Amino acid sequence: MTNEALNMDCMDYMRKCSDKQFNLAIVDPPYGIQELTGRKAAGGKGKLKNRLLNRTAKRFNQWDKAPSKEYFVELFRVLENQIIFGGNYFMLPPTRGFIVWDKCQPFPSFSACEFAWTSFTNPAKIFHFDNRTGGKIHPAQKPVALYKWILSHYAKAGDTILDTHLGSDSSRIAAYDMGFNFIGTEIDKEYFKEQEKRFKDHCAQGSLFTFSGGEVLH
Repeated sequence: MTNEALNMDCMDYMRKCSDKQFNLAIVDPPYGIQELTGRKAAGGKGKLKNRLLNRTAKRFNQWDKAPSKEYFVELFRVLENQIIFGGNYFMLPPTRGFIVWDKCQPFPSFSACEFAWTSFTNPAKIFHFDNRTGGKIHPAQKPVALYKWILSHYAKAGDTILDTHLGSDSSRIAAYDMGFNFIGTEIDKEYFKEQEKRFKDHCAQGSLFTFSGGEVLH
């Protein structure tokens, strides 16, 4: 089984890949929210002042740039199928197969859910999972359980998974635990080091988590 992370620009990597080299992309690129809204990430107050996004707001504003058109051209060229978080922010073909992650979020000022565009013709699905946990290493970190649920519903045995924006390493850990081949790229050196440590710690501990499956609504 291949499981590899590369500290490099995903565009440089994909340009070297052959057509349909990978089976499934599960990617979470920057959405370009500050460009869309004209608002930058700002520090919170009270209980929110130590939130990871607030502690790294300046850094977040630097890398929150939406991907170029070439990114999507390459992503569709080298992959058989794609799952793209933040797909509602990008100009992508119509799909009936959206994934909705219900965050079980009780705070009205925060997003209650996130969307992922998919190239599949499956009916839209909802995954319910509360991600209010500590120990995050990335402001856009998603739970390993979410990626395991996606792999269990959209990947086939023997598939090779590509994540162009590895970030916190959740996708890599999920693929490792479930026995899928995996390649991930991360351009940021600090995040790359942090995800490497997280992955090595996870492997050293063994897989301590059993995927519960969440809840799926059609």
